[in-house]
Amino acid sequence: MPQLEENFLTELREQEAKKSAILHDLGVLETQKHNLLHAFANVQEEQNKLKVEIEDKHGKINVNLEDGSFEEIEGEE
Repeated sequence: MPQLEENFLTELREQEAKKSAILHDLGVLETQKHNLLHAFANVQEEQNKLKVEIEDKHGKINVNLEDGSFEEIEGEE
């Protein structure tokens, strides 16, 4: 049975190893992306709960995150 020249075989093996490494890295990135999206959703949920608490106490307001001052939103009840 004929065999491929060693230099071709070596290059093919190196390319396959690079492809495998890239696929592995893509899998890691997808997992990190999934975890970050989940964490982002959790923060949004926490923020929405806090907004409800703030609205219950102060009504609808715009808050200045720099100094904590706020003003009422007129026309919304």
